[in-house]
Amino acid sequence: MAATKKAVLGPLVGAVDQGTSSTRFLVFNSKTAELLSHHQVEIKQEFPREGWVEQDPKEILQSVYECIEKTCEKLGQLNIDISNIKAIGVSNQRETTVVWDKLTGEPLYNAVVWLDLRTQSTVENLSKRIPGNNNFVKSKTGLPLSTYFSAVKLRWLLDNVRKVQKAVEEDRALFGTIDSWLIWSLTGGANGGVHCTDVTNASRTMLFNIHSLEWDKELCEFFEIPMKVLPNVRSSSEIYGLMKAGALEGVPISGCLGDQSAALVGQMCFQDGQAKNTYGTGCFLLCNTGRKCVFSEHGLLTTVAYKLGRDKPVYYALEGSVAIAGAVIRWLRDNLGIIQTSEEIEKLAKEVGTSYGCYFVPAFSGLYAPYWEPSARGIICGLTQFTNKCHIAFAALEAVCFQTREILDAMNRDCGIPLSHLQVDGGMTNNKILMQLQADILYIPVVKPSMPETTALGAAMAAGAAEGVGVWSLEPEDLSAVTMERFEPQINAEESEIRYSTWKKAVMKSMGWVTTQSSESGDPSIFCSLPLGFFIVSSMVMLIGARYISGQLLFKLDDFIS
Repeated sequence: MAATKKAVLGPLVGAVDQGTSSTRFLVFNSKTAELLSHHQVEIKQEFPREGWVEQDPKEILQSVYECIEKTCEKLGQLNIDISNIKAIGVSNQRETTVVWDKLTGEPLYNAVVWLDLRTQSTVENLSKRIPGNNNFVKSKTGLPLSTYFSAVKLRWLLDNVRKVQKAVEEDRALFGTIDSWLIWSLTGGANGGVHCTDVTNASRTMLFNIHSLEWDKELCEFFEIPMKVLPNVRSSSEIYGLMKAGALEGVPISGCLGDQSAALVGQMCFQDGQAKNTYGTGCFLLCNTGRKCVFSEHGLLTTVAYKLGRDKPVYYALEGSVAIAGAVIRWLRDNLGIIQTSEEIEKLAKEVGTSYGCYFVPAFSGLYAPYWEPSARGIICGLTQFTNKCHIAFAALEAVCFQTREILDAMNRDCGIPLSHLQVDGGMTNNKILMQLQADILYIPVVKPSMPETTALGAAMAAGAAEGVGVWSLEPEDLSAVTMERFEPQINAEESEIRYSTWKKAVMKSMGWVTTQSSESGDPSIFCSLPLGFFIVSSMVMLIGARYISGQLLFKLDDFIS
C-alpha cells in the first residue's frame, strides 16, 4: 500500500488487474495517478497433462470479488470514502479462453491458458490449409498460426468437450477471454450480464480483423467457430455496464485493455515509436506504431494497441512476446524447491554474481518471438560439478534478459531506429539485479517508473477517461509526471556480445525436442517425465550434484537443492 493520508482530493478510479499468476485490485487518485491502496490474491495454475495449462474461471472471478472487498476495507482504514470511486477498469491476461453457460453462469470447462500447448496438432493441420502465397490469417489478424491464441483453444473445446458442444447446439454457450468472463459476471451474469470485449483483447483471438475492427466471417469459417458465441467488440474506454454486487455496486465498468496494452497506456507510450517492456509471467515488448499497421519481417506480432473511446482512432503496436519470464521463478519455487519465495531469487543470484557459464533456456511452452518454435523445450546447459543453485538462479534471471534482447533486436530491425533506452514495468522490475543485468545485456539504459503498477494504471486511465465518467484527462499537458529509476550498462560491449552469442547457441540446442504431437487427444508424447518437458543438457557433465562412487554416477538432487 502506498498511502497513509486521511483525506483524498479528487475522484478515485479502481482497476482489476487479472494476470496469469495473480489477481489484484488497485485504487488510484485520478488527478495525481497516486496509488492509494491495493490487494492481491495468487491464482492456482493446473497442469493436468504435459503441456496443458488450465485455471478455474470461478476461482478467478472469486479472487476479483475478494480483492475488491479487501481493498475497500483498507481504504476505510485510511478514512477514504469508497463512494469516491467513480469507475473501474479491467486489465487481463490475454488469449486465455473461457466458455460458459449463459443461463446458469457456470463455466463449461476450465479456462485454457495462453501458455497451453494441447492444440499443437490442430495448428499443424490448419497450417496445411493456408496457401503459401496467401497467409490470410496473418494478413487479417497480424498473428502467426500458433497455440498461443484463442481460436485454436476454442476449436479444441468444441471438438473435445461434450458440455461445450451441447451448449452450442442449444444456444447456451458464450465464449470470451478473461475480460469478457469478468465483465459479464460483474455486470449481472445470467441476470443481464454484458457480453463484450475490447479491441485489444479481440485482436488476440485470431478471429478478429484488425483492419475493419470486426469479427471476420472468413476466419470464423476457417476455424469453424460459430459467430453467435462471440462477444460484442467495444472500444477500450467506454461504459460497458454497472457493477451489480459487492462493495462497489453501481459503479460503472468503463475501461478494458489486454494487460500489455494497458501497460503501454500506463507507461504513457502514446507517440509513434514509444515502447515498453513488461516483466510478468511472460515478457512483452510493445512499440506504438501509431494509426498504421506495421507487419514484422523478424518474428514480431502486429496487434491493436488501444482505442480510447468509441469515436477515437485505433492505434497499433508491434509486439515481441516471450512465454516464460516470471514463470521461471515460480517454477524454481514450486517445481524444484530451490527457493521458498519468489523474492529469494535475488538473494541467491547476488551471492555469486555470475552464472559461471551456465545458461537456462526456459522454453517450457516452446519458443515464442522471434522463433515461433513449438518443438523447443527448456534446457539448462554448461553445467559443471561447480554449478550450484545460486548459479541456476542467476542463469534464470539472465534468461529473462537474453529473451528481451532477442525481441528488442527484432524490434530495432523492423522499426529501423534502435531504441535509445528501454522503459520497463511489471512485478519483476523490483529485482534490482535483474534490472542491472537487463541494462548490461541490452547495452542501453533501462528506465523504471517508481510506481511499477503501470498495467493497472493503464486500465484505470482508460476507465476514468471514458465518456460519461470523465474524471481522468489523457491530454498530454494533464498527464502526471512520473519519477524514474535508471540503470546504466556496467560491462563493456564486447563482454555483453559474448554472453549473448553463447545464449543463442543454447537456444539452438533447445529446439527440436518434440517431434510428434499426440498430446491433444490426451496422450502426451513428450520425451521425459520431468515437469513441463524440462531437459538438462551439459557441455561437460550431464549431472546435478553427482558423486562418483565405484566408477558409477549417483544422482543426488537434494544436495543440489540444499
